[in-house]
Amino acid sequence: MTAPQDLDPAAPAPASPDAGTGAGAGDGAGEGAARTAGTRLRGALRRAGPWLVPVVATVLTALLAMAGTGTAQRLANGGYTATGTESARANTLLAERFGAGNPDLVLLARAPGGVDTGRARAAGRALADRLARSPGVASTRAYWRDGDPALRSADGSAALITADLAGADRDAARTAESLVPGLTGHHGVLEVSATGGAWVSVEARREGQRDLLRAELVAAPVTLLLLVVALRSLVAALVPLVIGAVSVVGTMALLRLLTYAMPVSVFAMNLTTALGFGLAVDYGLFLVTRYREELRAGRGVDLAVRRTAQQAGRTVAVSACAVALSMSALLVLPLPFLQSMACAGMAVAVFSAATATLLVPPVLTLLGHRVDRWDPLAALRPVRAAGPPRPDSPTWRAVARAVTRRPLYYGTGCALALLLLASPFAHVRFGLPDERVLPARTEAHRTSEEVRARFASSADRTVTVVLPEADPVRDAAALRAYERAAAGLPSAGVVRWAPAAKGAKRGAVLLLSGPRQAQSKAGQNLVERLRALPAPGGERLVAGRSAALTDTRAAVRARLPLAAAIAALTTWAMLFLLTGSVLLPVKALVIGALSLGTSFGTMVFVFQDGHLRDALGGFTVTGTLDMSMPLLMFAIAFGLAIDYEIFLLSRVREHHLLTGDNRRAVVEGVARTGRLVTTGALAVAVVTGALATSGVTALKLLGTGLATAVLVDAVLVRGILVPAYLTVAGRLNWWVPAWLGRAHARVARRLGLTGGH
Repeated sequence: MTAPQDLDPAAPAPASPDAGTGAGAGDGAGEGAARTAGTRLRGALRRAGPWLVPVVATVLTALLAMAGTGTAQRLANGGYTATGTESARANTLLAERFGAGNPDLVLLARAPGGVDTGRARAAGRALADRLARSPGVASTRAYWRDGDPALRSADGSAALITADLAGADRDAARTAESLVPGLTGHHGVLEVSATGGAWVSVEARREGQRDLLRAELVAAPVTLLLLVVALRSLVAALVPLVIGAVSVVGTMALLRLLTYAMPVSVFAMNLTTALGFGLAVDYGLFLVTRYREELRAGRGVDLAVRRTAQQAGRTVAVSACAVALSMSALLVLPLPFLQSMACAGMAVAVFSAATATLLVPPVLTLLGHRVDRWDPLAALRPVRAAGPPRPDSPTWRAVARAVTRRPLYYGTGCALALLLLASPFAHVRFGLPDERVLPARTEAHRTSEEVRARFASSADRTVTVVLPEADPVRDAAALRAYERAAAGLPSAGVVRWAPAAKGAKRGAVLLLSGPRQAQSKAGQNLVERLRALPAPGGERLVAGRSAALTDTRAAVRARLPLAAAIAALTTWAMLFLLTGSVLLPVKALVIGALSLGTSFGTMVFVFQDGHLRDALGGFTVTGTLDMSMPLLMFAIAFGLAIDYEIFLLSRVREHHLLTGDNRRAVVEGVARTGRLVTTGALAVAVVTGALATSGVTALKLLGTGLATAVLVDAVLVRGILVPAYLTVAGRLNWWVPAWLGRAHARVARRLGLTGGH
């Protein structure tokens, strides 16, 4: 009879009868070593306990911080026009066959005595030669060398030198950053300043970095104060803030990784760090609030953490998926800027949720009941308000009771107010961004305005017609007739043929000076008339800023229904999985769109029409709205709106399942989430609103619009409009066909979406 084996799992296994030599001995020893190593690892993990995750997270955060270093230098401007359009093909053909196109760098040289004096000519040629010999410069054009009258100002006191830089936008920006400081300033009798897309990109990145630092210095302490006021504990307030900081560090690393796959906008760092910080604070706040509720219900620390991770963590995961799916709708739009922002936003949403759900539970385990300690504002609070806040909000409970007593009255009034705030969007005029998004004090902005004012054929006014199949010799008469016909079109100014490209045996390029405001209706009409004009050689391609705007509007309009369908269907599916209702997701879509109309109206009222410009620190009013901004803001704000919708509906559903009383469930849901949603929205508004302090108009617009959207959604929509609808709908809120209900139950069980939230 064999002796019983030692019960110590770390003890070595008894030798097999054939042990000693051969495979049996080796296998037995290997298995014993593996068991010993596994047991030691499990023991080490148990001893490490809840400290393991925070320690690993600290190390990973440090590594991510190092990985994110230098991200700003890999960002680039551009991607605001549609790909695959006629104007895009024309630009490609201009660059590849004719060596022309919009220059990446423009130098404006002023000469007090005129640009045609001997000294000015010598200095101009020397400057042009120096630029042409510089590394990274593909080709140059200069008034003093090429003799093109379009490069000379009308009064003869200034002239232009332009350059096409090698590589992608990011490479061109790096080249411009190294060259411009040595090319600008005084060169003999010339005073030189720079503009052009590459230099705009450099200055936009610099402005964005300064704005990011300022926004972080403002947002972090204000958010901490807000959390302390709401949670009445410095310890509890620091948990969401730390999660937000980790998310910002991870966002930097994610952006750097993304730059290896696609061009990423210079504004992505400001926007995605704000979004990541706001979402992480939101999720951390939700988890901490739920944990404190579990403790107040009498549960021990371990059970409270477990229930928080299972129930609130599930809601956070669903919320992050909703934000990511909302951002994914931008991927089908043919604008590289929006596609890169969609990828960045999706990654940031998932990373923020993962950070919160993985890091908060072990931190709460370590803190235990100390999560309620240290209220710095305790001395300022009334005696009855001392200690941790109660799980519900008396104020929001009173609001919910009032709304549910007269739902049609409050709901109709709120809807009319939202429509009134959205009304300015009815006269929106879309355009494309240019150097005017930069502060007026920047060199690129100042120089471009001067070029626009002093030169009849500035780059943004030029409309280019490419005739790739025309033969300059065979079709000479037809080309002259085409030139006369083009010159006779309304809004067409100076008309001239571009110099023939070296080595090109066919093809011609006609250059027209369009209206002073290239993005006006007159400029778009000129493009349409040119495209309707029969051209020599058959094919003709029209390019230029007016053409790019026309094509981009058409391309976005064609893909917008698909993007809207993706956002609507994915959101409906997520909310259906969460609630098991057919109508509640539809309600969320309709009310979400109505809510976002207020921020769209604000964008037009402030940034297109120029109202409240001084209150926001000043910016250049162009009379148009960047076409990509409403689309980007819709995706972000809609995702945040659904985020708050999930928090509210999860509580309403939980209480409805317990009581079966719809009105009572609505009141309880609003009372239990009102403070949470308001605090989360204020935190997001502080973080995104800090972007409104930026000198870059695009960031200022996004910050103002997003702050407006989340505040309106959290206060008016979640506090009044949604409770009013839920009360009026009654039992219809929870209606679902029997077959669909059974399918939902199966899928929800499989995904772990059953139970209270």
